[in-house]
Parts: sequence; structure tokens; C-alpha cells
Amino acid sequence: MTNTGGLAGERVSRVWSVSQVNALAREVLEGAFPPLWVAGEVSGFKRYPSGHCYFTLKDETGQLGCVMWRDAARALPAEPPEGMAVHVFGYLTLYERAGRFQLVVRELTAHGEGLWRVAYERARKELEAEGLLDPARKRPLPAYPSCVGVVTSIEGAAVRDIVSIIRRRAPWTDILIYPTRVQGDGAAESIVAALRHAGQAARAEVLIVGRGGGSVEDLRAFNDEVVARAIARSPLPVISAVGHETDVTLADLVADYRAATPSAAAEIAVPDRDRLRTELANAGERVATALSSGVTRGRQRIERLEQQLLKAMGDALQRHRLVIGGLRHRLQALGPMEVLRRGYALALDERGHVLRRVADFRRVSTFVLRLRDGRVEARAERVSEEV
Repeated sequence: MTNTGGLAGERVSRVWSVSQVNALAREVLEGAFPPLWVAGEVSGFKRYPSGHCYFTLKDETGQLGCVMWRDAARALPAEPPEGMAVHVFGYLTLYERAGRFQLVVRELTAHGEGLWRVAYERARKELEAEGLLDPARKRPLPAYPSCVGVVTSIEGAAVRDIVSIIRRRAPWTDILIYPTRVQGDGAAESIVAALRHAGQAARAEVLIVGRGGGSVEDLRAFNDEVVARAIARSPLPVISAVGHETDVTLADLVADYRAATPSAAAEIAVPDRDRLRTELANAGERVATALSSGVTRGRQRIERLEQQLLKAMGDALQRHRLVIGGLRHRLQALGPMEVLRRGYALALDERGHVLRRVADFRRVSTFVLRLRDGRVEARAERVSEEV
């Protein structure tokens, strides 16, 4: 005979609902395990529109479901790729509705710079594809700016170093401080707002954007893509001054000039007055030397021109003498005295006019024959014309 009522009898003192079991299991689980670090490889990471992230953490023999709520997920510089080895910190719990055992992750870190490097490389490639890293787009810095803008925290040592160095090197330079947060939540947005303000004011001629040194996490804002794009959009040339010599931030890549430290940025932004004094003195000496050399060269050139002018005038005068001499000889060859020298005679009336035709002799009774070596008085006895 089968006993069908035993379980409903005295042997079963209480019956639990599924919800009660899950609630108790969650209470026991959360009470038994303090928050802990777990190492594994990421699988199936997915961020939902709500901002919550779900993934599985695996090793060689097991897997653990994980959830990362929106507020914690905001701290991720990038989503971990499939298979990335990570350490997660959180607490174990049971998702009561599904009866699912899971780890609620409060912090996720990759070995070394894993996630930071993933986010950096992704943003760098996008900026490079858009031409924002092209050296050809970088603008020259003004040689003698009358005003320098500084985008940094007013509480750090960086701003004090920048102001001190500019005051020492170029005390005539105005300095405008655009205060901003440089690390922590909202730092990237604060830097973007300060850059926009500086650009709209357009009072400074060059901007120094940066902070003192720090860890990779501290420099996160300067590796944010929105900050890099804001620097690229700036109407003013920008000097990036993130005090971290071993790593190059996205801000460094898009800026017009990169300085290793804020102090170095201040030295780059303005000239040194002592060097300017030396350069001015040297320039004065060069000008004086150039003027003296110019006067000497001018005097020598005038002397050469004078000699050339005198020679040209002498040559021209000689040529004219030769021409006049030739003309004189030609005139003499055509003159009456030359005719006389060849054995001819000229008949002249009493007033010295030349008697050329037979008719001229009919109107005179006497005339003079002009010979080469003298004169002969003559009379025309008979005049006849030849046909």
C-alpha cells in the first residue's frame, strides 16, 4: 500500500515558495562573501541602452555571470574586447527573479593599460582618419604674444609655474586664466567649456592647455576624444602641457605644439627678455656695420661711376674730334683754295664775286685772277660762248 499523505503530514513542517528560497539564498550569499577581486577573461560584453553592462567572466574550467550597473560602467574608458584578461571587484549575489547567481561588478581593470590603451587607439585612429593629426594643419606660434591664455586648474602647481615663468621671461605679457577641472568626473566637459570661452573671447594670442603630472587615470580627461576635438577646433594656436613625459596624450597629438611640462610650455609661449636684449644689441651692431659697409660701398661705386663717366666723356670727345677733322678735310677738299692748289684760277670782279659764266665777263671791263700763290689783274678783250 502506497502512503500518499506522508509528505503532507507531520514530516513536512514548512513549504517554501520559489521567491522565498531565492531571497534566502541571496541573503546567505551576500552575507557569506565580502566584496572580492576576481580574475578572468571577458566574454560577451554588452552595454544596453540603459547604460547597464552584462558579460561573462571565464577561466579554464568555469564561468561567472557579471553585471555592471550604469554608474560604475561610466568609469570604463572603453568596452573590454572579447577575451581580454581583467580583474573585477564586486560582490556575489543572486538575481532573484531569474534565480541566477552573478557578480555585481563595481570596478573593472585590465592588466597594465589595457582598457586605456584600447580607448586611446580607437580615438587616435578616428582623429587620424579625419586628418586632425596631420602635421600640415598645425599652426605656428606667435613669436611675441602680447597675451597668453591658460586653461588649467587654479588650484594646482601648474598655473603657478606658468605665471611665474611668463612674468620672469616676458613681464609685459598679459595672462588670462580660464579655470577648469583637470581630473575626475566632468573634467573633460569642463576643459571643453574653457577652450570654447577662450576662443570666443579671442583676447589671447596663444593658449596653454594642461596640468601637472599624474597617473594614467589622472590624465584621462586629456585622452578624451571630446577634448582633443575641442583643441583641434580652437581658433587660437594651442600648446599642450600635460606633465607626463613618457606618454603622449590625444591632446598632445592634436595641439599645435607639445610641451613636456607646464613650465616648458610657458618658456615656449613667450620670448626671454635677456635673450631679446642680446639680440637687439647684436642687431644694432649689425645695422651699424651694414650702414658703414654700405657707405663705403656707395663711395667706391660713385668713384667708379665718376671714372667711367670721365672716360666715356673723353672717348666721346675724341670721336667728335675725329668726325670734325674728317669734315674739315672734306670741306677743304671742296673749297676754292684746294682747287687753286690743283692748278686752277678763279676770276673775281672788283667786289670779289666769282665770275662763273661768259655773261659775267660782259658786265666788267677788268677782273682779277686768283691763283695759288697770288693775284693777277686782267682785262677781257674778247668774250665768246662755246656751244
